[in-house]
Amino acid sequence: MDWTHALIFKPDYFLPLLGAMVAGSLVGIERGHRGQPAGFRTHALLAVASALLMVGANHQVDWITSEAPLAVIRIDPVRMAHGILTGVGFLCGGVIFREGFTVHGLTTATSLWTTSALGVLFGMGFWSVAITGTAATLFILAVLRIVDRWLPQQQVAEVIIRYKRDGAPDAAQVRDQLRTLKLEPSPFSNRLTKKGLLIEHGATVRAPSLAQIDALAALLRADRKVVEFEILPRTH
Repeated sequence: MDWTHALIFKPDYFLPLLGAMVAGSLVGIERGHRGQPAGFRTHALLAVASALLMVGANHQVDWITSEAPLAVIRIDPVRMAHGILTGVGFLCGGVIFREGFTVHGLTTATSLWTTSALGVLFGMGFWSVAITGTAATLFILAVLRIVDRWLPQQQVAEVIIRYKRDGAPDAAQVRDQLRTLKLEPSPFSNRLTKKGLLIEHGATVRAPSLAQIDALAALLRADRKVVEFEILPRTH
C-alpha cells in the first residue's frame, strides 16, 4: 500500500465525516434538550460511525493492498449501507421500553435510525439529500412537536375497577356509568380476585380530553363500593 497516498487528507475523506458530525450533533442536541436517553454524543457518534463505514466502502480501492488485482475488487456501498441500518436497528431496540400500558422511546429510536441514515448519505457524498434530510429531521422533531400539541387528540386509558363482591355492579352497569362521562369503553374483562372477595372489571376507554379521565377518577374515589381502581393513561 502507498502509505504516503493514504495519509493525505482528501476532502472526499474528511468532509463527509464533518458533515455527518454536525448533522448528528444537531439532532442530538434536540433530543438531549428533551431529556431523552440518547442525546448529543450518541447521535453524533452514530452519524460519524455510519459515515466512516460508507467512506471506507466508497474508497475501497484506496485501502486494498496493491497485490490484489483491480479485476477482483467489487465495490458495493449499498451492501454496506444495508448492514449499517440493520445493525442500528438493534441499537434502537435498546431505547424502547414498556411501562404498564405505555411504550416509551419510539421517537428517540426513530431519531437514531434517521441519524444513521443521514450519516450514510454524508458518507456517500450525497450532500443535497443529506442536508435536506437533516433540516427535515430537525423540523419534524422541533416544529411539528409544537403543532402536535395544538391538534385535538383522543385520550386513551386502561381502567381497572375492583368492587366488593356483594352488591357489585355488572359490566353493563359500569359501561353505562362510563358513557355518562363521555367515555367510550372497549369490551370489559371480568374476574374474581382476592380469593373471590372482589370483582374486577377492566377495559380500555377513549375520551375527547383528559377532563373526562379526571372526572372518572373523582367518581370512583367517591363510590363506596369501589375498593381499588387503576387508571393508566397511554401517552403518545
